[in-house]
Amino acid sequence: MSQFERIHLIVMDSVGIGAAPDAHEFFNHNVTDSKSDTLGHISEQVKLDLPQMAAIGLGHIPRETALVGIDKVAQPTGYVTKLAEVSRGKDTMTGHWEIMGLNIQTPFRVFPDGYPEDLLEKIEAFSGRKVIREANRPYSGTAVIEYFGARQLATGELIIYTSADPVLQIAAHEDVIPLEELYQICDYVRSITLDDPYMIGRIIARPYIGRSGQFTRTAGRHDYALSPFGHTVLDSLSETGLAVYAVGKINDIFNGVGITHDQGHTADNMAGVDKLLETLALPEFDRGLSFTNLVDFDALYGHRRDVAGYGAALNDFDARLPEIYQAMKANDLLLITADHGNDPTYPGTDHTREYVPLLAFSKQFAGNGVLPIGHFSDISATIAENFGLAATENGHSFLGGLK
Repeated sequence: MSQFERIHLIVMDSVGIGAAPDAHEFFNHNVTDSKSDTLGHISEQVKLDLPQMAAIGLGHIPRETALVGIDKVAQPTGYVTKLAEVSRGKDTMTGHWEIMGLNIQTPFRVFPDGYPEDLLEKIEAFSGRKVIREANRPYSGTAVIEYFGARQLATGELIIYTSADPVLQIAAHEDVIPLEELYQICDYVRSITLDDPYMIGRIIARPYIGRSGQFTRTAGRHDYALSPFGHTVLDSLSETGLAVYAVGKINDIFNGVGITHDQGHTADNMAGVDKLLETLALPEFDRGLSFTNLVDFDALYGHRRDVAGYGAALNDFDARLPEIYQAMKANDLLLITADHGNDPTYPGTDHTREYVPLLAFSKQFAGNGVLPIGHFSDISATIAENFGLAATENGHSFLGGLK
């Protein structure tokens, strides 16, 4: 029998904890990531109130400088460390895939100057619609419809834009480009961008409604992702009949591969916690993994360089942890981590190459401590060992260190 019957993995999207050893090799707006520190820099500018994560041992994670306002505690309730990324990327898919056991050495393509003309021409030929060239660059999803929504209403042109992530997004007003048509276009774009020279991580349909000045994105978002480039611990779990519950955008990140129950998209972080709590309460969920992504840290605050909003979101999440503890069974394990950094105090709007925190909590812990500094894939190795599965190709289990 496994040490833990259920493991609950929460990814605080982009909550890095200091520059990774190779951060000098990664750039953000022509500046290397070598001085990035998402959580540390936020703590210097915003009053963080994180008593639950501090109790687990957040302040004990090895750092050159202490987190402001996050003290070490005499008797932590869990185990902590920080993890470095091996894969050659700092995007969402690369981070999540490595957490589940892969090592991605060929990075996904990003297009900071917009997509090449030949790709736009192919989309125009298939769809019969022109593409607004001025929108073809990294944009906030709300800003791009604010700037170009009225034009789309008037002309029926496509709004195609990107971000710091390897994604191609198509925004479409539902009164002009119906959902079915939007999905057909996105499906086509997915089919022609699976390999070089594009190899785009995700194609995202972004429908919206309303009139100029009052545009609102709808719940009709749909992601067309690549499948993981190898066998993950999710595959091992599902192939042996164990449950894998995906909350938030996890199902999209893995293109459904290895997922047995998709709990659906969530509107925001708090809705993600609500959905996780519902999942923990399911009577049929007696063994296996729940895997949750809380995206607001990244999408709403990191990319928009909103330090105050980021800090408030951290406080809000920490305040929900007692509810998660209460919903956990005695032999459950909670793991809290991240997939990359996105320092809101840093130049540009890109992700940052950072260590990520790892916090482990269980009601059955008799001890506490700081685990050795490791790598993202150590999480997958730990999950595999816990459930008696074949070791993942990458990573070293820390299960033996949890007492």
